[in-house]
Amino acid sequence: MTRNTMAPKPIANPNLPKPPSGKYPAKEHARRVAKWIAENGGPTSGVIYLEGQSTKMTEDNDQATHFRQRRHFFYVTGCDLPDCFFAYDIVSDKSTLWIPPVDPEYVMWAGMPLLPQEALDRYDIDNVLTTDELKSGQSLVKMLKKQKTIVMVIEDRADLAVFQSEGILTYQPQIDYTWARKAIERCRVVKDAHEIAMIRHANIVSSYAHEQVLASVTRASNERELNAVFVMHCHANGCREQAYGCICASGTAGSTLHYVHNDQPLEGKLNILLDAGCEWNCYCADITRTFPITADGKFTKESKEIYDLVLSMQSEAMKLIRAGVQWEDCHMKAHTVGATGLRDLGIFNKSLSVEQILDSKIMTRFFPHGLGHYLGMDTHDTGGDANYEDPNPYFAYLRVRGKVPAGAVITNEPGIYFRKFPLEAELKEGKWDGIVDQEVLSRYWAVGGVRIEDDIWVKEDGYENLTTVKSDWQSVQAMVSGSSS
Repeated sequence: MTRNTMAPKPIANPNLPKPPSGKYPAKEHARRVAKWIAENGGPTSGVIYLEGQSTKMTEDNDQATHFRQRRHFFYVTGCDLPDCFFAYDIVSDKSTLWIPPVDPEYVMWAGMPLLPQEALDRYDIDNVLTTDELKSGQSLVKMLKKQKTIVMVIEDRADLAVFQSEGILTYQPQIDYTWARKAIERCRVVKDAHEIAMIRHANIVSSYAHEQVLASVTRASNERELNAVFVMHCHANGCREQAYGCICASGTAGSTLHYVHNDQPLEGKLNILLDAGCEWNCYCADITRTFPITADGKFTKESKEIYDLVLSMQSEAMKLIRAGVQWEDCHMKAHTVGATGLRDLGIFNKSLSVEQILDSKIMTRFFPHGLGHYLGMDTHDTGGDANYEDPNPYFAYLRVRGKVPAGAVITNEPGIYFRKFPLEAELKEGKWDGIVDQEVLSRYWAVGGVRIEDDIWVKEDGYENLTTVKSDWQSVQAMVSGSSS
């Protein structure tokens, strides 16, 4: 047998930009949280005390469940270890992290844990101790030495027994449940440069993985294969965690907003909607692309018409994005463009004005979700002030309300969906008579759904699109056919 001496092609892409370096700015985040509390009528002194996620065992099994750090905890620590605790003394401007001590039995199975000096070198923390010191109470005695110290915690996420054990403290501190969660969630909306760099890197890797999925379409026969391609390329390029469960919906399943099956055959279907993003150090990407899976790798006439319309909806909404924009205005701009386009295609009665179409609320059947949401450590990040009780159906699922500040990262993700349920039943009942042309609509059912989603960094004078995978239909078809440069 002749040995192959050629160097193997690497699975990871060595040409992708390197991830951001330097410590996560946890101390500055803690200061920002304390400042927000003081500026909004809260305490100007006291201790912010948080517990990280604890190790949880799988039921009837000796294995731990998959670990996901509490995001509020990570924001002020940068620590992605289980079973840790944190305190920030506002007046002294000192932060303390408690990590698990060395357990010989743990070392036997899993190797040495992170040691306090290593944690001090890795994290932007003033002092690192072990959790046995926390439970002994000595480190808390020093921190809470002043009478009437306020300890700010997140309700149901802190075991207060450590403050109540006899012999540890000579008095009981005042526990406050109001400020910690509220302040952290507000501060998380506006990202600093390091956070933007983390989201940017998650987007770079996710965009590359999307490109590899498009390049694999002609060789795939099932949704699960394309799902696997995406996850493999994220993992191979340093992003092990997925920001959310991948949506890999082919054919009419593309009309299901949070489709979960990812296991259906591709044969005989027109398009596939891939909504997928990975995490880099707890920061997310959230990207959606819709592309053809036809034999010739091209959109059908109807699919291309809807694709062009959704891209126009996104582009027109994008033009409005800058610091201080009212997000409802962006959302309704996408609806207006969508209503105009569906009318021009004849799906809506061409004799109707766009205002009449919008007033009928029929657009909520074709574009039922909000235009976007904040993005950060969570895919649907904090601070959006959604009002799911809003009686106006255009806004009931809008996850961001009000003005968008500079420094926020928000998704721009319009879509057009052809959902037979409940639309088909309503059409039979005559609900949309005079508005929807059912004969024209019947030609579009097989399109399923088209969504295009990018992650947008909002700036004072505009925006930057952090998503790098192309979305114009020419590039999409070229990637599927293998003819892109």
